[in-house]
Amino acid sequence: MSKDFTNKDSGRDSINEMEQIQKGLEAFLQQELKEMQDEKDTGGTSRQPQLFTIGEEENQEKEIDIIGSSDRGRRQDNRRNTEDYFEDWDSGEPVRERKTQTYSRDTRQRAAGQGKKGSKTSGGKNAKASGGNAKAAGKSSRKKEAQTETKGKASQPAERKQKKRKKKRSGLKKFLITVAVLLVFLAGGLYLAVGAVYAQMNYEPVESVSAQPMKEEGVVNILLIGNDSRENGEDGRSDAMILLSISNKTKKIYMTSLLRDMYVEIPGHDNNRLNAAYSFGGAELLMETVEQNFDITVNRYVLVNFEAFANLVDAVGGVDLELTSEEIEYVNGYLVEYNMLLGRPEGTDYMDTSQSGLVHLNGPQALAYCRNRYLGTDFGRTERQRKVLSAVIEKLPSALLTNPGELIGGLMPNLTTNLTQGECFRLSLMAYKLLSYDIIQNSIPLEGTYSNATIRQMAVLEVDFEANKAYLRENIYGESAQ
Repeated sequence: MSKDFTNKDSGRDSINEMEQIQKGLEAFLQQELKEMQDEKDTGGTSRQPQLFTIGEEENQEKEIDIIGSSDRGRRQDNRRNTEDYFEDWDSGEPVRERKTQTYSRDTRQRAAGQGKKGSKTSGGKNAKASGGNAKAAGKSSRKKEAQTETKGKASQPAERKQKKRKKKRSGLKKFLITVAVLLVFLAGGLYLAVGAVYAQMNYEPVESVSAQPMKEEGVVNILLIGNDSRENGEDGRSDAMILLSISNKTKKIYMTSLLRDMYVEIPGHDNNRLNAAYSFGGAELLMETVEQNFDITVNRYVLVNFEAFANLVDAVGGVDLELTSEEIEYVNGYLVEYNMLLGRPEGTDYMDTSQSGLVHLNGPQALAYCRNRYLGTDFGRTERQRKVLSAVIEKLPSALLTNPGELIGGLMPNLTTNLTQGECFRLSLMAYKLLSYDIIQNSIPLEGTYSNATIRQMAVLEVDFEANKAYLRENIYGESAQ
């Protein structure tokens, strides 16, 4: 009994379900017709309703399988829409509004044409498709492996290059460290050598300028003073005054002779000749006088006596210079005094007066040549001094290698300076660079910037100081003329 009852109930349920589906389709048709009529009334393009029965829907699904992935996606959406309709009608709820999936006439025709042979070829095509997919997957896998292998191979040279760079950097660091250590040892050795040489010099500090730096505005100014003293000390007159300027700005060395007869202001004293400043207050007052009159910083000096100058020339092996026969006569004349002062036999180092042109001069002969002020007045004398000094500077580097003992022993004990040992060491470090600098020679006052005068029964030079200041600033300091 229960079984019959159950079968009857299930039959009624099936009838009710079919009625609900039919009602849903009728409602859907009415909705489609209404939308078509609305489109027509509003000027839209008329369209034919496209309805499918459940059987047609299933056939359509089979046909869509052949079309491709994009049509398959639309088929799945259509199935979900149909199932939603059935569920809504079964529950008795109103049908939700949704867009019905439609297919164009071309799509149906293409599906129908392929559908006839779909049953025959679908299995083969599916197999081919799956095989194609497998091949594609294999190709993709091999491609990825090839790309990975390529990246690996590409990264290997990069890694090797990086290792090489690291090795190069490591090698460069080691090289630089080695060079630095060698430089330290060389600098240490040079400092000891400078110290040994410096110990033979006479250090006389000047308290008023000891706190001032040796180099100012990129220029080192050292006043070279040659006095006529026969022994060390500041007695006697300043027979020669040469401003030695080492300019990092212009990359040049300037030797500027300061004529001793210039009429200048001497701090704390009446106006007088420049060389009188040395007589009044030694090197300190002379440096102060040069600063005040020429507006240039000078706070280091080196004092050289007669003997030191002659020894310096001998230490470098003498100098070769162009001399006239008249100049040779005056050399012999000054040698008379020099031989008497040093107790040497008369006629020592005399030169042949018949000679002229390029001649070789030893120390005493070069000193006598520099002291001559009778040919060309004081301008000619200072020019001769610079010629000898330039020739000595050119031969000095080789003399330091071939004859260091005589150079140091004969010169250093006869020098007096306020340069410290540290400053001498700094100058020695600059030596290699100074060899490439040009040497410029001149004298102050410049030609055309002075006049001869007699003041207080003294023959002096009245100087245009502004013109000479401008020359010094422009040449030594590289400043443009205003």
